[in-house]
Amino acid sequence: MKTKAGTIQNLTVIRKIDTGYVLGGLEQEVLLHHKEVEKPLEVDEEIQVFLYQDKKGQVVATTVIPSVRTDTYDWAEVVEVVKDLGVFVNIGIAKEILVSSDNLPMVERVWPKVGDMLYVTLDFDKKGRMLAIPLTEGVFDGEWEMAPESILNHPVKGRVYRSSKEGAVILTEEGYRGFIHHTERKKEPRLGEWLEGRVIDVKKDGTINVSLLPLKQVGMVDDAEMIVNYLQKHDGMMNFGDKSDPEDIKKTFQISKAAFKRALGKLMKEGKIEQKDGKTYIKE
Repeated sequence: MKTKAGTIQNLTVIRKIDTGYVLGGLEQEVLLHHKEVEKPLEVDEEIQVFLYQDKKGQVVATTVIPSVRTDTYDWAEVVEVVKDLGVFVNIGIAKEILVSSDNLPMVERVWPKVGDMLYVTLDFDKKGRMLAIPLTEGVFDGEWEMAPESILNHPVKGRVYRSSKEGAVILTEEGYRGFIHHTERKKEPRLGEWLEGRVIDVKKDGTINVSLLPLKQVGMVDDAEMIVNYLQKHDGMMNFGDKSDPEDIKKTFQISKAAFKRALGKLMKEGKIEQKDGKTYIKE
């Protein structure tokens, strides 16, 4: 039988050595290190193990059976981020597994951070190295839970498994597929980030659309506070008003022009600001 990393095998102890046990039953012998077993083993004893590659690329065994394998997906925590290389995830075994930059977003600022979780399986690159591969849309297509219409306008929590300029896709706590259009967020979420939003649409195929933006009434208060803070940090004046370019507003405040104008209107009504010649000032 072929010796393949990333799989579960039932192997037999054929001899003991100083560093552990040598297992047989495959086309090549496999080392099971002492630290990978909970109790001593005997020669000819059969044992279930998981095979993986050590730092030298050799196939070795562990009695720890991870939920992430070559034939299964599960969540794995990001434990290290290495610029230009990728991120390493913990699947429950002694060795951390690389998620290559080739399988991460092109823009590194939306790469996962330490503590984020990726939904991954195991596979191999052209050099035969075992890697963790994040879930793709093609694999997940049709596998989500059907969301009921009753969750419309309800809060929802989930983790990002795909992120792009067009939008992000999350897998919710309940197993629903949720899409967050780029207009329904203030910034592009990281892959693997945990998010909280609200359901704004339930589609016929059981998927949902999610918004990360607050309701207008709540958002207006938050936006107004942000504008006041901005003014205070800029000597009480800013080169923005209700006639400012929408792109400039979005770039500076990460909100739409409509939201910006609502917040300005609230502050002017409260007598906290005034506008002159396209500029906005804090009232003393």
